[in-house]
Amino acid sequence: MHLVSILIPAYNAEEWISETINSALIQTWNKKEIIIVDDGSTDNTLQIARRFESKLVKVVTQENSGAASARNKAFKYAQGDYIQWLDADDLLAHDKIYLQMQRREVEANELILYTAAWARFYFRPGSATFYPDSLWCDLQPVEWLVSKFEKGVWMNPITWLVSRKLSELAGSWDERLSLDDDGEYVSRLVAQSEGVKFVSEAKCFYRTNTNSLSSTRSDAALDSLFLATTLCIKHLRALEDTDHTRNACLKLLEARLCYFHPAKPAIIKAAEKLASDFGGTLRPPEMSREMRLVGKIIGWEIAMRTKNGLWTIEVQSRKYWDRIIDILFSLHLK
Repeated sequence: MHLVSILIPAYNAEEWISETINSALIQTWNKKEIIIVDDGSTDNTLQIARRFESKLVKVVTQENSGAASARNKAFKYAQGDYIQWLDADDLLAHDKIYLQMQRREVEANELILYTAAWARFYFRPGSATFYPDSLWCDLQPVEWLVSKFEKGVWMNPITWLVSRKLSELAGSWDERLSLDDDGEYVSRLVAQSEGVKFVSEAKCFYRTNTNSLSSTRSDAALDSLFLATTLCIKHLRALEDTDHTRNACLKLLEARLCYFHPAKPAIIKAAEKLASDFGGTLRPPEMSREMRLVGKIIGWEIAMRTKNGLWTIEVQSRKYWDRIIDILFSLHLK
């Protein structure tokens, strides 16, 4: 039986980390280890994590250096033949790893990357709804990346089960990246793999959190997003450089242009040059009539910040409503 290392980077996750660790502990794949790296948390994350320390659970600390650094440190301690990434606020269904390892026993190929069904939730994983997309099937590496680029879909790190051999071929998480570090890393994994196998019965749960790094739109985050985008394009074109893959790369660039327009002219110019390098031309991002009008009145940058702020308010409203239901449900059970 292969050892599976469940690796949990954690930063200021005191509200969630107990539930996350428990979801790792109850995995029905018995041969497992859990490694938690506290990335310099300023709340009680470390103290809570240490309550779980045992022969099965190892807790490591470091100064705050970012999620990619914490993941790399966790991997250095990992002894497993397979790696399960698990962010400190997400959850695994109890048989997630078991079902993927069962599929692995059929394939018996360390260069296969395994994925799973995933759903978003706020407080109650039982309320999560699964929405299949074009990545929810077995795919060859080129077609997986093309579908990701063209359709704007993705697989959260919690879905992956990765062999040590494939992890070592792909290399470490890129510590230059903050925003979309996971998108770049999985693109590298896929590019090094011999195929992606989707295990539909395996399930996991991604907690939507408006305070997460992925909701950040700082200059550093936008620089990271563009660098990650260029690296993802590089990974696909290294696999196959055809009209098919170049068109997919162009669609990825166009889809992400709205994050940089018009406040980051240097990035927009670099994106246009990148597109021209593989024979494409970027179209400006499409804006609704209302957004165009608002942009003319108060400026594009303020308009985009306002739009992002309204999105945050909407998500927070859903989040707190779900919290109220969660509390009421808990009281009913008592």
